[in-house]
Amino acid sequence: MGGNTLGFADLLAKCTQLGGDSSGKGTPCKDALAAGIPDRLKNVRQEYDRMLEVLHERAPHAKILAVGYPTVIPKDTSSCGFGDLTQFGTITQGDLDWLRDDVLEPLNKAINNSTGTQEAASFVDLYAPSRNHSVCDDSKWVEGFVTLPDQLSFVHPNALGHRNAADHVEEAMLDAIL
Repeated sequence: MGGNTLGFADLLAKCTQLGGDSSGKGTPCKDALAAGIPDRLKNVRQEYDRMLEVLHERAPHAKILAVGYPTVIPKDTSSCGFGDLTQFGTITQGDLDWLRDDVLEPLNKAINNSTGTQEAASFVDLYAPSRNHSVCDDSKWVEGFVTLPDQLSFVHPNALGHRNAADHVEEAMLDAIL
C-alpha cells in the first residue's frame, strides 16, 4: 500500500519512456499523466483509511506506525544527470520536479493524513530527515534505477537509507510504548 497503490513504478517507467522520446525536454510525463494523479492519491488515502480501520478493529489496543517515504528526488533536479541509469535515466528535469512536488510529497501527505484519522496511529516521517540524500546526491540513501556494476535497484533505499528508516521507526516505537 502506498507507492504500489499509487503505481509509482509504472509512473517511473512511463516517464522514462516519454523523457527519452522528448530528448530530455519539457514535461512530457506531467503532460500525459498529471490529470490522473488526484484519483490515484485518493485511492491511496481510501486504502490506508480502510487498512487502519481493519487493524484497529482486529487489534483495538495496538499502536500503529505508518512509515512515510524518504526524499527520493532532490529539490534541485539540475544535479540529476539525464540518461544516467544510476539516477533516473531519461526522466526530464521538469518531470522530476513534478514527480517530487505533485506525486511523492502528496503521497506522504496522504499517508500522514490517513494516520491522523486513528488515535492509535502515528506517522513516521522519513522525508525530512533524508533531505540531501536523494538519488542524485553524493551521499545518497536511495539508489537510482541501477546500482553499479549491474544491480537493478529501481529507486529503493540502500543500506544507509534502511539505517535511517530503522532509526526513526525505532524512535517512534519507543515513543509509542513509553
